[in-house]
Amino acid sequence: MRLTPFLFLCLSAAACRGEISTDPPITPIRNMFDQPRFDMQSESTMFEDGRTMRPPVEGTISREDEIDPRIARGRLEDESGYVLTIPDEVVTRGGGMASLTARGQDRYGIYCTPCHSLTGDGKGMIIKRGMLPPPSYHQKRLREAPDGQIYATIENGKGNMPAYGPQIPIQDRWAIVAYVRALQVSQAPITQNTPDVAPDGGTKP
Repeated sequence: MRLTPFLFLCLSAAACRGEISTDPPITPIRNMFDQPRFDMQSESTMFEDGRTMRPPVEGTISREDEIDPRIARGRLEDESGYVLTIPDEVVTRGGGMASLTARGQDRYGIYCTPCHSLTGDGKGMIIKRGMLPPPSYHQKRLREAPDGQIYATIENGKGNMPAYGPQIPIQDRWAIVAYVRALQVSQAPITQNTPDVAPDGGTKP
């Protein structure tokens, strides 16, 4: 008796009863199924250090990393200090200073306002609930601080302020710096009545 293709399919379907089987699955092509490989964090005798997972080659950087220290860390190329002003490349990327400052206002409202307040006087809602106040942006010490120092504080944190580097991209950190400078200009009269506050909360002479 010769089976037609249709009859063969019907018999094949009838043979699949959906029962649980303890037999191993049939894998006709096992190329990637049984590939020779190591598991993550496993040991290996192939390398001298015994590690399977290999560390990056020394000096390797991500394609997305910013390699210019002036932009990435707010530091001069010779590491002698902070950059005095926002790098021109950052301003250009931001579409000009006005656009960069507008972006900074938006990011400042998200990340900085809870502690530093809308005006930058260090009397935000978190402070009203018991946290020690941060220094006012309008004191002489911070008005005269280099832009790179304010950037580095955003990136790395200082005192009770945590590091915001993981949350805020490089361009947005500089945008916040631009907006802080705009706040200092707009609130200039406050400086006359703002004492120079030390990092520990005391008042500098």
